[in-house]
Amino acid sequence: MNSEVIVTCAVTGAGDAAGKHPGLPITPRQIADAAIEAARAGAAVAHIHVRDPKTGKAARDTALYRQVVEHIRQSDVDVVINLTAGMGGDFVPSAEDPARGGPGTDMASAAERVAHVEELRPEICTLDCGSVNYAETAYIATPAQLREMARRIKACGVKPEIEAFELGHIWMAKQLMAEGLIDAPALFQLCLGIPFAAEANTETLLTMRNMLPPGAHWASFAISRMQMPMVAQSVLLGGHVRVGLEDNLYLEKGVLASNGQLVEKAIRILRELGARPLSPAEARTKLGLRQRN
Repeated sequence: MNSEVIVTCAVTGAGDAAGKHPGLPITPRQIADAAIEAARAGAAVAHIHVRDPKTGKAARDTALYRQVVEHIRQSDVDVVINLTAGMGGDFVPSAEDPARGGPGTDMASAAERVAHVEELRPEICTLDCGSVNYAETAYIATPAQLREMARRIKACGVKPEIEAFELGHIWMAKQLMAEGLIDAPALFQLCLGIPFAAEANTETLLTMRNMLPPGAHWASFAISRMQMPMVAQSVLLGGHVRVGLEDNLYLEKGVLASNGQLVEKAIRILRELGARPLSPAEARTKLGLRQRN
């Protein structure tokens, strides 16, 4: 069991949820305020996507990330900033020509996927370590792309959070470590319940945990109704936790949540288990991140 837990809040995500929750953060100011809300509720880390302020759809515009990051950094609230670098890998085959992308496709180069990370230098950014089916689409991240992304992330002094959606992603991450592109101890996020990757159950989480390299830091999350059960399971198996509106919109059945409420519920669970949440400063020390000035 892990008695000192880093709580991450993924405040908005990239899913098509803007019409499903009236409080989903969409504008840069709303996303930054959601990260601050989560920190005040006890989260040490805010995981951040951006959205098109006009449509609510997922975006990857560096200018939007800049607005979010600047607002958080200028606030009086401390939180570790974790920017996604997972955008730009969505492929939906065209019905007329499957060799070409159809509506919903958003493919970008490795350099484009981390441009905002290189400019803004967050403490953490994600590295989705392989291709995977994602509901009815596919996410594409080839070994060559991942090598370039890892090289760029390392060069700008940002710690990659390796997002593993299945066992092959852990294998790929260990290869990148062997090549010197990711430093030990590595940080993993074990992602459960996304169709059709790793299922959200104890057996899957335990197997993925057991395949991690020695000394790795790790957390897990599950989507929808399995979010809170996986909070407890992750702590019991020695990991950290992630909650937030990216992964689950509800506090309980039929009751829409805020990011702060989800963080508070997760902290109640881990405290009932005898653990405590770490502060942002403590999380930085544990993960070997630079301390906030």
